[in-house]
Amino acid sequence: MLKQTIRRFIRRSELEAAREKVECVVIGAGIVGIAIARELSLRGKQVLVLESAKSFGSGSSSRNSQVIHAGIYYPPSSFKALFCVQGRNLLYQYCSRNGIPHKQTGKLIVATSPCEIPKLHTLMDRAARNGVSGLRMLDGFEAMRLEPQLRCLQALFSPLSGIVDAHSLMLSLLGEAESYKTTLSCNTTVVGGHLEDNRLHLHVMGTRDFEHWDGNSILQPDLILIPDLVINSAGLSAIQLTSRFDGFPKSLIPPPHYARGCYFTLPNAVPPPFQHLIYPIPEDGGLGVHLTLDLDGQVKFGPDVHWIPGVDDKSSFLDRYDYSVMASRAERFYPEISKYYPNLKDGILEPGYAGIRPKISGPGQDPMDFVIQGWLGPLSLAVCSKPQWS
Repeated sequence: MLKQTIRRFIRRSELEAAREKVECVVIGAGIVGIAIARELSLRGKQVLVLESAKSFGSGSSSRNSQVIHAGIYYPPSSFKALFCVQGRNLLYQYCSRNGIPHKQTGKLIVATSPCEIPKLHTLMDRAARNGVSGLRMLDGFEAMRLEPQLRCLQALFSPLSGIVDAHSLMLSLLGEAESYKTTLSCNTTVVGGHLEDNRLHLHVMGTRDFEHWDGNSILQPDLILIPDLVINSAGLSAIQLTSRFDGFPKSLIPPPHYARGCYFTLPNAVPPPFQHLIYPIPEDGGLGVHLTLDLDGQVKFGPDVHWIPGVDDKSSFLDRYDYSVMASRAERFYPEISKYYPNLKDGILEPGYAGIRPKISGPGQDPMDFVIQGWLGPLSLAVCSKPQWS
């Protein structure tokens, strides 16, 4: 009886909200959402992008290494391998064509102990099966001739890896989308939805109103949008948002996992000690504490992996995760970095920033491929994971 009463109240609240039909809605204005909006608008679609934050790209899209990957790590024939190899080529072309700051730096994946050498050869074989070209296996002396500060036994050289200015990339994609038929609405939170007449009806609130929600009472949306096409690209909150779509099959919703990672910077490194990106052998949940460069030559180390629990829906939708970086955490970085950069001085690293990687496989589990779910017809919805730069 109580459940029926609550459902009637929800339906009454939905009826009181204004309703609007739209062609396409993209939830989330990160790099994936913006790129999808651009592609839809270039195909003549009218697109509305809804972003709960006050600006685009303020979540995971701005809290990563800004690396363009070659396609080395992913299982052959997987979405990750396919998207990475094709996407890397398209990304370099787009950046060159549109004047986006980027650089094809190349990358060295290093083995610093004998037991890591077979893993390096496994990576090379996997990359070849993925269609990654130009890879070379270097012995330690060859690698250290390229990078005199490096120490390793062997290294896999990837000339196609690089770096990109993520903000400039998103700004360009968004500008193109808006020049066609895309509208970006920030401070606008999708708080749930329901299936009705085989269409997904989105429940939308202004972020400021949503901030006053107590987390327990029934939400009354300010607006209900009825799109022909929905793309759920809400990043860290994509899975939790999907679970709030009444009528969406719960069996299709994967369990979320969150891998927090911190970055530390090397101050006053002019010139930088390395010219290439330096990566160790991958670890559980990540690619190891690697060395990356930004386009200004700033040296960064990270991210590490710290599995964290999820947060409540309100905190997730408002991106209220803990992004602080404790200086003491650097103590865990020094022993990992010194394996390939023994000249790093103790106590020199400074806290940089933190990011959180949304995953559908947890600690100790084999990494899973991207999951893209949808229907053909009046309703189409996808749950998007991370992009192929990180």
